[in-house]
Amino acid sequence: MTPRELIDTANVPGGEQLRLYRRGGDFIIAIGGNELMNSRMSGSEEALAEMSCDRLRSDAAPHLLIGGYGMGFTLRAALARLGPDAHVTVAELVPEIIDWARGPMAALTAGGLDDPRVELLLADVSGVIGGAVGQYDAILLDVDNGPDGLTREGNDRIYSMGGLARAKAALSPGGILAVWSAAPDARFTRRLKDSGFTVEEVTVRARASGKGPRHLIWFARAT
Repeated sequence: MTPRELIDTANVPGGEQLRLYRRGGDFIIAIGGNELMNSRMSGSEEALAEMSCDRLRSDAAPHLLIGGYGMGFTLRAALARLGPDAHVTVAELVPEIIDWARGPMAALTAGGLDDPRVELLLADVSGVIGGAVGQYDAILLDVDNGPDGLTREGNDRIYSMGGLARAKAALSPGGILAVWSAAPDARFTRRLKDSGFTVEEVTVRARASGKGPRHLIWFARAT
């Protein structure tokens, strides 16, 4: 087996340390004993963008917010799906993630961060959401491993009743809140419904080939 090579580390504010590894031509971002991201498994992150764009009520000039840049798969897929008048805001809490995207993982980024439709904010997505009213046609959240905070306890507030109320307020009428998760969470489904969203759950595969672990995406429409 090809050994992993440690490329860099980054501290998550209020959380643990992220580690970027390279194994052959693949990249891995890990925390503790958990593998958060692997460049070989982009399918569900791409599905998060593609399925969200497919559910937009108007594709004339939508404004999307992507919470968590990760390895850029969601952003790239969204840009491929959206027209020239779209606006995509990306909120990333850890500056080193963007440094990695522009550095060792530049081939994965494929120029997405420099697309004129993209606005990059080095900020906590929960604060970005909290400062918006009726601004976004879709909010795409791939923060942590899902509704349970793994990298940072503060992420829990994004998925709380208060956090969901702020997300709903930040969406335009009929807007979509799309949430990626490594596993199902019946309590979170119930929380979405209790927050006044119409909820759809979709199971997707981790790999673009349709193989790999099953992940879950909630599509919650503001009503």
